Amino acid sequence: MSYSVDPGAPDEPYLSFWRERHLCTLTTPRPDGSPHVVPVGVTYDPEAGLARVIANKKSTKVANVLAAGPAGARVAVCQVAGRRWATLEGRARVRTEPERIAEAERRYAERYERTPAPNPARVVIEIELERAMGRG
Repeated sequence: MSYSVDPGAPDEPYLSFWRERHLCTLTTPRPDGSPHVVPVGVTYDPEAGLARVIANKKSTKVANVLAAGPAGARVAVCQVAGRRWATLEGRARVRTEPERIAEAERRYAERYERTPAPNPARVVIEIELERAMGRG
């Protein structure tokens, strides 16, 4: 059975699933409104109300978020493992501040058990969470 979750106060099974190492997808809107879906690593920070995706500033996903303007783009990240799935939705913005990128890299390394390769073109897509749902 699927259920909704408070993204800022998830129950332990939901949060535990987001701590496991899983490949995820990020869905961003293209300028024509069609969905652009790509595989990514995602970290979930319910205390801050954020999901984070590290990315190259020249990637299509970053261009799609930037094209939405200062209000940000409505996006979703999702992970699936067998019959279990979890989705986080919210408004994404591209962040270039070194401290935000470093925090995203630290969280990525923690979740995925590997440090991302150095990339001077790295940015972070921060998603201000509005909705969470899943099936445990």
